[in-house]
Amino acid sequence: MIDFENGALWKLRKCDESAIGKNLRLLLIEGEQIIGAYKSVRDFVVFTDRRVIACNVQGITGKKQDYTSMPYKKISVFSIETSGTFDLDCELEMYFSGAGKVKFEFLGDNEILQIGQCISKYAL
Repeated sequence: MIDFENGALWKLRKCDESAIGKNLRLLLIEGEQIIGAYKSVRDFVVFTDRRVIACNVQGITGKKQDYTSMPYKKISVFSIETSGTFDLDCELEMYFSGAGKVKFEFLGDNEILQIGQCISKYAL
């Protein structure tokens, strides 16, 4: 499982779905839709209409990948922090029953309120 306590891995920017690779698409179930994709240098996070999927790309070639699937129905609490005047990063913290806290940091103004609305829609 991915070490979510290391926030340096998760400075994310919005990206096109084509940047996330074919392996993730194989994990999606029938009818599951991607809502948004966010990528750091190599790692990425995808929000679908059912869950959050985080991918930690490992090794020099990046062939080894660790996928963590976090269903919205397991979220007990979540928090969003918008960017400010001097602090331009946004943050998302989610607490999953049985798994603990997951934190993602987004560079710049990355639709954090829309992400919060999406989580609310599917988690509540």
